[in-house]
Amino acid sequence: MAARNPLPVAAVPFSPMLTPTRSTIAFLPLAAILLGMAGCQFGQLIGGMAGSAERQGSHKVTPKYKGLTGKSFAVIVAADRAIQADFPSIIPVVTLEMTARLSKFAGASGVLPATEVLKYQSQHPGWVAKPMNDLAADLGVERVVYVDMQDFSMTDPGNPYIYNGVVSGAVHVIEVESPTPSEFTFGESVRVKYPDASGVSPTQEPRNNVLSELSRRFIERSAWLFYEHEEPNVIKY
Repeated sequence: MAARNPLPVAAVPFSPMLTPTRSTIAFLPLAAILLGMAGCQFGQLIGGMAGSAERQGSHKVTPKYKGLTGKSFAVIVAADRAIQADFPSIIPVVTLEMTARLSKFAGASGVLPATEVLKYQSQHPGWVAKPMNDLAADLGVERVVYVDMQDFSMTDPGNPYIYNGVVSGAVHVIEVESPTPSEFTFGESVRVKYPDASGVSPTQEPRNNVLSELSRRFIERSAWLFYEHEEPNVIKY
């Protein structure tokens, strides 16, 4: 069979409009550079937005101590006389707020009310010298959350004109069924500060505000040790 003739290709007339000019050829590398720069700036913008979202977001944190679940507990707070003299309400506040948070979130089976713990402390001024197992027996619970406040200051020594608030301490647990019930079975240091900015004076923020925020931060960080919680990705304190 004779081969078919191929389909005729239409002739496209030459047009100077389709021929790249020197200026067009010169512009192409410049356009590529500009597009590359725009891409970098866009990438930096997206990266900056992602970083900002990461800093402003939060994540779940598991408890460092899970042993309050299904157990009865009491919270007891110790602080030296200097702290109690400067901040006489700090022990009741920390006891009440810590007890309330752990009762709500830690999954305990029972709790000795904070008012009963404070009553016990007032009636037994030497309680702090008791062996740990005797203290748990006196309170009648399976777990004692022992908060030892070691520092509570609102300004640096000798400079009452600028706030530099710090609260630090340690949070321990006594377990009655432990092989060594006279010793702590858990311990974690806690330290918070306020204000976040430097150079804040009492004329800029009332003393009670600073005291309240320092207490709140210490209580929050201490209670977080015992239950799952949402924590900011970048925490200021």
